Amino acid sequence: MDERLIFHVDVNSAFLSWEATRRVKNGEPDLRLIPSCIGGDPESRRGVVLAKSIPAKAFKIKTGEPIAMAMKKCPQLVIAKPDFKLYSSCSKAMTGTGHMYPDPVALAHTIKDKIRDELGFTVNIGIGRNKLCAKMASDFEKPDKVHTLYPEEIPDKLWPLSVGDLLFVGGASANRLREEHIYTIGELAHADPELLRRILGDKMSVQARNYANGIDNAPVRAEPEEAKGYSNSVTLEENVTTLEAADAILLALSDSVSAHMRSDGAKAYCVAVSIRYLDFKNRSHQCKTDHPVESTREIYELSKRLLRELWKEHRPLRLMSIALSNLTREDEGGQMSLFGDEDNGRRERDVKLDKAVDALRSKFGADIIQRGTVMKDGLQVARKFKGKQASEQKK
Repeated sequence: MDERLIFHVDVNSAFLSWEATRRVKNGEPDLRLIPSCIGGDPESRRGVVLAKSIPAKAFKIKTGEPIAMAMKKCPQLVIAKPDFKLYSSCSKAMTGTGHMYPDPVALAHTIKDKIRDELGFTVNIGIGRNKLCAKMASDFEKPDKVHTLYPEEIPDKLWPLSVGDLLFVGGASANRLREEHIYTIGELAHADPELLRRILGDKMSVQARNYANGIDNAPVRAEPEEAKGYSNSVTLEENVTTLEAADAILLALSDSVSAHMRSDGAKAYCVAVSIRYLDFKNRSHQCKTDHPVESTREIYELSKRLLRELWKEHRPLRLMSIALSNLTREDEGGQMSLFGDEDNGRRERDVKLDKAVDALRSKFGADIIQRGTVMKDGLQVARKFKGKQASEQKK
């Protein structure tokens, strides 16, 4: 039997709690007690809701929705800009115990209460024998709670939940499962593997059935894994039907995802573009390059080409994304382009410019520089980038 014991410390509305705690210490109102959220730019009303207060939830404000939409629901909404340096320092203040303990629930209560009393925000702590069960337990009743999900508790605590509550089962997958009369996690746990394969596909069906039975052998790592790819997506506030509008969004996505990749010292040999129509049907296209790409311009130009191959009928779009994969972190500057010195020189200039922009944004914030229209290079700026942008994700 695996005797691992994992604590998953889940900050209740983390970004907002941390910002609220800082403001209370400075004598300012507590954001947790008023309709408030973290995210976007309150003046331009761009960006999305990253975290919300309980009073904001009463106005049906949702995490991930555009700031403009949230303010229509609640005109008095207080918006605080994100501060990722603050979030990082607060997160690092919560660490593991590093030793064995006779009463894990009592210890979890001690940790929870100490975080509340000394750091000023509340957390839920989930305890389980693997990462999945600990995470699922931390999502049980909130806030300021401790929950366990041991193997013997799975039938009573996990299986009665809705199938959509299972980690990594998204809305579309949950809907497909319900269409086949699989409504609870317990029904998923006991479903016919062949039926699940037809519904979810080979890989996802195995993972979903394992998770429904509380099976997860993923290790707990002291350091984060090196990224295998980078992606960024946007769910659009308004339907996109023209190449001009789509190109503007591709530029914003290319700028964001390439900067994230460059910050890790990586380059990509593969660029992929994905789109989703109003009927939720997805399409994607990718290309592999003979040299590793890292500049915003080159990723943008490849993405434009892929979109034109992919989206010929111009049906309205509700989502667009760019993904970078087949990564390398080696210095391959000696790899020359087939187009000669001029192309290689331009690529080198692009990367130097990008890194200068990255450095300025890192020091002064992401809004310090925005890409303008450069007609000679055919770049179209996304000055009015409307939509619901997912944070860059490491796969």
